[in-house]
Amino acid sequence: MKPRTLTNETIRHFVLGRQGLWPGRRWSGPTGLDTALHVIGSVQMDPLNVAARAHHIALWGRVDAYAPADLEALMYGQRRFFDYGGVLRIRPMAHLPYWRLHMARRRDEPRWAAFRAENGPLIRDVLREVETGGPLGNRDFTGTASIANYRGGKDTTVALYYLWLTGELMIDHRRGFDRVYDVRDRVAPPEHNRVSTVRDAERFFARSVLAHYGVMSERAWKNAVAGALLEKMDLAEARRRLAGMQAEGSATPVRIEGQRGLHYVLTDDLPAIEDVATGTVPAAWTPVGATTHDEVVFLSPLDTVSASGRAAALFDFEYRWEVYKPAHKRRWGYYTLPILWGDRLVARLDPKLDRERNVLRIEGFWLEDEATGNDPAFIAALSRGLRRFARFLGAVEVEADTVGPSAIRRELERVVERED
Repeated sequence: MKPRTLTNETIRHFVLGRQGLWPGRRWSGPTGLDTALHVIGSVQMDPLNVAARAHHIALWGRVDAYAPADLEALMYGQRRFFDYGGVLRIRPMAHLPYWRLHMARRRDEPRWAAFRAENGPLIRDVLREVETGGPLGNRDFTGTASIANYRGGKDTTVALYYLWLTGELMIDHRRGFDRVYDVRDRVAPPEHNRVSTVRDAERFFARSVLAHYGVMSERAWKNAVAGALLEKMDLAEARRRLAGMQAEGSATPVRIEGQRGLHYVLTDDLPAIEDVATGTVPAAWTPVGATTHDEVVFLSPLDTVSASGRAAALFDFEYRWEVYKPAHKRRWGYYTLPILWGDRLVARLDPKLDRERNVLRIEGFWLEDEATGNDPAFIAALSRGLRRFARFLGAVEVEADTVGPSAIRRELERVVERED
């Protein structure tokens, strides 16, 4: 059967809805947070705390009444989730067996195999210290030797990172954002503390990356699965595996208008795709409060729907996270966030929280289309979204003197003064 061609609007609604961002927040409170993280599969973490950390912004945009303390309780109290990876992500603890295969394979990567060969006694000493005195963090060790070309520099820091990356240690909790490690057997619940078979891991990652991104090109799927499995995979092998998923009924090929090549979705997601294609919101996506048309959402700079070039592919919206660029080379701002209004990215906001004064400063604001700034519906939605964001941050005032047009500036500076 010829693959169905889907419109960009259908794909946009589906991907946003699959990620819990459209038509509005559909989860609420600690229980909703638990559900959200299981549905979306993972959220990228980052230590920078300009207004709030990236993972908190991502979850604030998906979960009504989100509180960082709820996330900490789920991760480090109830052990429902764990944080792991060179690209650090929060993942369901039930996924640990599959990631333990990844962790085991890390040991054989040339860089880490060489580190182990050169630093065996150090690694054993650090592991013994954690076994007898854990949980322990980097600051609990007095290592002073510097190891070139490894993160952290200090020998014990690199050894801790190696033991975490290869699965001997897990993150027990955090001090601020600093990792505090313990041995895996004291962190992971027994029912999840096992290593998956290779076949089960292959099947899991083949499906989970599609569940997370919603729709993927063959190449994007290949890169994601190969990265999770730490194995080489060419495009021909990826196509063979995707054809196998199609044959067994777990994945379905589609085409997207204006884009080349096949894309794949989970077959289980076809009913939701059919709903949005016909202008219907799936019942499970019913918002618990305002829609994104009534109240904008600020996306994390690392959000799945907009990071790494996906803003252009999904929204025809140019976005770059410029936090590591020198100021004179930035097009926008230091910590610029995309603004979701309805099903479109329409503007960018560069927020900074002055924690001494509890003031949210808008360092910059850029509309994609200047006409949007004259739309009363957008101005009202922006005001409501910023009010929720300011309250989430604990800000008692908003400073927006850099924002134009003036009608938007005046509206934003009044947001914490009013109740809807």
